[in-house]
Amino acid sequence: MGSDIPDWLPEVSMSEERGVRFLHLGSPWVQGAMRIQSPVDLELEYVRRMMGWLLFVDPDTVAGRRAVQLGLGAAALTKFCALRLQMRTTAVEINSQVVAACRQWFKLPDNSEQINVTLANADAWVRASSEVGQVDLLHIDLYDHEAAGPVLDDADFYGACKRLLSPDGALVINLFGRHSSFAHSMQQLSDVFEPECLWAFAPTKEGNTVVMAFAQRQTMTAALATERAAEVRRRWGIKNGDWVQRLRTWTAQDAA
Repeated sequence: MGSDIPDWLPEVSMSEERGVRFLHLGSPWVQGAMRIQSPVDLELEYVRRMMGWLLFVDPDTVAGRRAVQLGLGAAALTKFCALRLQMRTTAVEINSQVVAACRQWFKLPDNSEQINVTLANADAWVRASSEVGQVDLLHIDLYDHEAAGPVLDDADFYGACKRLLSPDGALVINLFGRHSSFAHSMQQLSDVFEPECLWAFAPTKEGNTVVMAFAQRQTMTAALATERAAEVRRRWGIKNGDWVQRLRTWTAQDAA
Protein backbone atom coordinates (compact mmCIF):
# COMPACT_ATOMS: atom_id res chain seq x y z
CA MET A 1 0.00 0.00 0.00
CA GLY A 2 3.05 2.26 0.21
CA SER A 3 2.61 3.29 -3.44
CA ASP A 4 -0.50 5.26 -2.44
CA ILE A 5 1.49 7.59 -0.18
CA PRO A 6 2.00 11.00 -1.82
CA ASP A 7 5.46 12.50 -2.21
CA TRP A 8 4.43 15.80 -0.63
CA LEU A 9 2.80 16.14 2.75
CA PRO A 10 2.60 19.08 5.18
CA GLU A 11 5.44 19.65 7.58
CA VAL A 12 4.88 18.34 11.08
CA SER A 13 5.62 20.53 14.10
CA MET A 14 4.70 20.75 17.75
CA SER A 15 4.10 23.44 20.34
CA GLU A 16 3.68 23.46 24.11
CA GLU A 17 1.54 25.50 26.46
CA ARG A 18 0.76 25.02 30.17
CA GLY A 19 1.99 21.46 30.27
CA VAL A 20 0.22 20.36 27.08
CA ARG A 21 2.02 19.43 23.85
CA PHE A 22 0.21 20.03 20.54
CA LEU A 23 0.70 18.55 17.08
CA HIS A 24 0.45 20.75 13.98
CA LEU A 25 0.52 19.89 10.28
CA GLY A 26 1.81 22.91 8.40
CA SER A 27 -0.70 25.30 10.02
CA PRO A 28 -1.73 26.65 13.45
CA TRP A 29 -4.65 24.16 13.58
CA VAL A 30 -4.28 21.66 16.43
CA GLN A 31 -4.18 18.10 15.09
CA GLY A 32 -3.71 16.43 18.46
CA ALA A 33 -2.60 17.02 22.04
CA MET A 34 -1.00 15.30 25.02
CA ARG A 35 -0.61 16.40 28.62
CA ILE A 36 3.08 15.82 29.19
CA GLN A 37 2.71 14.50 32.73
CA SER A 38 -0.17 12.15 31.76
CA PRO A 39 0.74 10.90 28.27
CA VAL A 40 -1.97 8.22 28.01
CA ASP A 41 -4.89 10.33 29.25
CA LEU A 42 -7.20 11.89 26.65
CA GLU A 43 -6.62 15.64 26.77
CA LEU A 44 -9.02 17.06 24.17
CA GLU A 45 -12.76 16.98 24.82
CA TYR A 46 -13.73 15.72 21.35
CA VAL A 47 -11.14 12.92 21.59
CA ARG A 48 -12.67 11.79 24.86
CA ARG A 49 -16.08 11.69 23.18
CA MET A 50 -14.63 9.44 20.50
CA MET A 51 -14.60 6.78 23.21
CA GLY A 52 -18.41 7.07 23.56
CA TRP A 53 -18.69 3.54 22.12
CA LEU A 54 -17.86 2.38 25.65
CA LEU A 55 -21.38 3.32 26.75
CA PHE A 56 -22.82 0.64 24.47
CA VAL A 57 -20.69 -2.38 25.42
CA ASP A 58 -20.21 -4.47 28.55
CA PRO A 59 -17.08 -3.02 30.21
CA ASP A 60 -15.84 -6.53 31.05
CA THR A 61 -15.64 -7.38 27.33
CA VAL A 62 -13.47 -4.44 26.21
CA ALA A 63 -9.98 -5.85 26.81
CA GLY A 64 -8.85 -7.98 23.89
CA ARG A 65 -11.29 -6.43 21.40
CA ARG A 66 -10.12 -4.89 18.10
CA ALA A 67 -9.59 -1.15 17.55
CA VAL A 68 -8.46 0.69 14.42
CA GLN A 69 -7.68 4.37 13.96
CA LEU A 70 -7.69 5.91 10.48
CA GLY A 71 -5.46 8.91 11.03
CA LEU A 72 -2.92 8.83 13.86
CA GLY A 73 -3.01 12.47 14.96
CA ALA A 74 -0.99 12.78 18.15
CA ALA A 75 -1.61 9.07 18.85
CA ALA A 76 -3.98 9.79 21.74
CA LEU A 77 -6.65 7.25 20.75
CA THR A 78 -4.09 4.68 19.66
CA LYS A 79 -2.25 4.82 22.97
CA PHE A 80 -5.45 4.84 25.00
CA CYS A 81 -7.00 1.87 23.22
CA ALA A 82 -3.83 -0.21 23.38
CA LEU A 83 -2.41 0.74 26.77
CA ARG A 84 -5.43 1.72 28.90
CA LEU A 85 -8.20 -0.40 27.36
CA GLN A 86 -5.89 -3.30 26.39
CA MET A 87 -7.47 -3.57 22.96
CA ARG A 88 -5.56 -4.96 19.97
CA THR A 89 -4.93 -1.71 18.15
CA THR A 90 -3.87 -0.65 14.65
CA ALA A 91 -3.40 2.92 13.47
CA VAL A 92 -3.26 3.75 9.77
CA GLU A 93 -1.34 6.93 8.92
CA ILE A 94 -0.30 8.25 5.52
CA ASN A 95 2.42 10.64 6.73
CA SER A 96 5.66 9.09 7.95
CA GLN A 97 6.55 12.41 9.59
CA VAL A 98 3.49 12.11 11.84
CA VAL A 99 4.53 8.63 12.95
CA ALA A 100 8.08 9.83 13.69
CA ALA A 101 6.77 12.87 15.59
CA CYS A 102 4.44 10.70 17.70
CA ARG A 103 7.32 8.42 18.63
CA GLN A 104 9.62 11.34 19.44
CA TRP A 105 7.24 13.80 21.12
CA PHE A 106 4.02 11.98 22.03
CA LYS A 107 5.16 8.77 23.74
CA LEU A 108 3.92 6.41 21.03
CA PRO A 109 5.42 2.96 21.71
CA ASP A 110 7.13 0.87 19.07
CA ASN A 111 5.03 -1.68 17.23
CA SER A 112 4.23 -4.85 19.16
CA GLU A 113 1.55 -7.53 19.36
CA GLN A 114 -0.67 -5.02 21.18
CA ILE A 115 -0.13 -1.94 19.03
CA ASN A 116 0.68 -1.56 15.35
CA VAL A 117 1.12 1.63 13.32
CA THR A 118 1.09 1.07 9.59
CA LEU A 119 2.04 3.60 6.93
CA ALA A 120 -0.73 3.53 4.32
CA ASN A 121 -3.51 5.36 2.56
CA ALA A 122 -6.60 4.89 4.77
CA ASP A 123 -8.96 4.31 1.85
CA ALA A 124 -6.70 1.67 0.31
CA TRP A 125 -6.15 0.01 3.69
CA VAL A 126 -9.87 -0.25 4.41
CA ARG A 127 -10.63 -1.76 1.02
CA ALA A 128 -7.75 -4.27 1.18
CA SER A 129 -8.28 -5.30 4.80
CA SER A 130 -9.12 -8.93 5.50
CA GLU A 131 -10.65 -8.02 8.88
CA VAL A 132 -14.24 -8.14 7.63
CA GLY A 133 -16.60 -8.27 10.62
CA GLN A 134 -13.77 -8.13 13.15
CA VAL A 135 -13.25 -4.47 14.07
CA ASP A 136 -15.09 -3.42 17.22
CA LEU A 137 -14.06 0.23 17.24
CA LEU A 138 -13.11 2.10 14.05
CA HIS A 139 -12.01 5.68 14.67
CA ILE A 140 -11.95 8.07 11.70
CA ASP A 141 -10.27 11.45 12.08
CA LEU A 142 -9.01 12.29 8.60
CA TYR A 143 -8.46 15.97 7.96
CA ASP A 144 -5.95 17.79 5.79
CA HIS A 145 -3.61 20.44 7.19
CA GLU A 146 -6.29 23.14 6.80
CA ALA A 147 -8.82 21.04 8.78
CA ALA A 148 -11.54 22.19 6.39
CA GLY A 149 -13.43 18.89 6.13
CA PRO A 150 -12.93 15.12 6.10
CA VAL A 151 -10.55 13.90 3.40
CA LEU A 152 -12.63 10.75 2.83
CA ASP A 153 -16.32 11.53 3.07
CA ASP A 154 -18.67 9.59 0.81
CA ALA A 155 -21.08 6.68 1.11
CA ASP A 156 -18.77 4.38 -0.81
CA PHE A 157 -15.97 4.87 1.72
CA TYR A 158 -18.30 4.57 4.72
CA GLY A 159 -19.75 1.39 3.23
CA ALA A 160 -16.26 -0.09 2.94
CA CYS A 161 -15.68 0.81 6.59
CA LYS A 162 -18.98 -0.72 7.69
CA ARG A 163 -18.04 -4.13 6.29
CA LEU A 164 -15.14 -4.28 8.75
CA LEU A 165 -17.33 -3.81 11.84
CA SER A 166 -18.12 -6.61 14.25
CA PRO A 167 -21.83 -7.20 15.11
CA ASP A 168 -21.70 -4.67 17.98
CA GLY A 169 -18.91 -2.61 16.45
CA ALA A 170 -19.02 1.10 15.68
CA LEU A 171 -17.47 3.59 13.31
CA VAL A 172 -16.72 6.73 15.31
CA ILE A 173 -15.95 9.89 13.37
CA ASN A 174 -14.99 13.46 14.19
CA LEU A 175 -17.00 16.00 12.19
CA PHE A 176 -17.34 19.77 12.40
CA GLY A 177 -20.94 20.31 13.43
CA ARG A 178 -20.86 24.00 12.53
CA HIS A 179 -19.05 23.53 9.21
CA SER A 180 -20.68 23.46 5.77
CA SER A 181 -19.42 19.90 5.22
CA PHE A 182 -21.37 18.51 8.20
CA ALA A 183 -24.74 18.05 6.48
CA HIS A 184 -23.04 16.31 3.57
CA SER A 185 -21.17 13.97 5.91
CA MET A 186 -24.32 13.04 7.81
CA GLN A 187 -26.20 12.38 4.58
CA GLN A 188 -23.44 10.06 3.37
CA LEU A 189 -23.47 8.18 6.68
CA SER A 190 -27.29 7.98 6.60
CA ASP A 191 -27.10 6.40 3.15
CA VAL A 192 -25.06 3.53 4.62
CA PHE A 193 -26.28 3.06 8.20
CA GLU A 194 -29.90 2.34 9.13
CA PRO A 195 -32.03 4.47 11.49
CA GLU A 196 -31.16 3.98 15.17
CA CYS A 197 -27.62 3.03 14.13
CA LEU A 198 -26.47 6.67 14.18
CA TRP A 199 -25.79 8.43 17.46
CA ALA A 200 -24.18 11.85 17.90
CA PHE A 201 -22.90 14.06 20.69
CA ALA A 202 -23.81 17.74 20.63
CA PRO A 203 -20.91 19.85 19.30
CA THR A 204 -18.07 20.85 21.58
CA LYS A 205 -17.44 24.56 22.05
CA GLU A 206 -14.86 24.26 19.26
CA GLY A 207 -17.52 22.80 16.95
CA ASN A 208 -16.41 19.16 16.86
CA THR A 209 -19.33 16.74 16.59
CA VAL A 210 -18.52 13.10 17.32
CA VAL A 211 -20.81 10.67 15.50
CA MET A 212 -21.07 6.94 16.20
CA ALA A 213 -22.39 4.68 13.44
CA PHE A 214 -23.12 1.15 14.65
CA ALA A 215 -23.22 -2.04 12.61
CA GLN A 216 -26.60 -2.82 14.19
CA ARG A 217 -29.39 -0.75 15.71
CA GLN A 218 -28.76 0.32 19.28
CA THR A 219 -31.09 1.17 22.12
CA MET A 220 -29.95 3.04 25.20
CA THR A 221 -31.81 4.15 28.30
CA ALA A 222 -30.74 7.14 30.34
CA ALA A 223 -30.29 4.87 33.37
CA LEU A 224 -27.96 2.48 31.56
CA ALA A 225 -26.00 5.32 29.95
CA THR A 226 -25.54 6.96 33.35
CA GLU A 227 -24.39 3.69 34.89
CA ARG A 228 -21.97 2.97 32.04
CA ALA A 229 -20.58 6.51 32.06
CA ALA A 230 -19.77 6.19 35.77
CA GLU A 231 -18.06 2.85 35.15
CA VAL A 232 -16.03 4.32 32.27
CA ARG A 233 -14.82 7.10 34.58
CA ARG A 234 -13.97 4.65 37.34
CA ARG A 235 -12.17 2.06 35.21
CA TRP A 236 -10.40 4.17 32.63
CA GLY A 237 -10.37 7.73 33.94
CA ILE A 238 -12.22 9.34 31.04
CA LYS A 239 -13.83 12.68 31.93
CA ASN A 240 -17.36 12.21 30.63
CA GLY A 241 -19.70 14.07 32.95
CA ASP A 242 -21.70 15.54 30.06
CA TRP A 243 -21.92 12.47 27.82
CA VAL A 244 -25.40 11.34 28.81
CA GLN A 245 -26.95 14.81 28.46
CA ARG A 246 -25.31 15.46 25.08
CA LEU A 247 -25.83 12.09 23.39
CA ARG A 248 -28.82 11.41 21.13
CA THR A 249 -29.86 9.34 18.16
CA TRP A 250 -29.63 10.90 14.69
CA THR A 251 -32.72 10.63 12.51
CA ALA A 252 -33.70 11.62 9.00
CA GLN A 253 -35.50 14.63 10.46
CA ASP A 254 -32.19 15.91 11.87
CA ALA A 255 -30.74 16.05 8.38
CA ALA A 256 -33.76 17.85 6.91
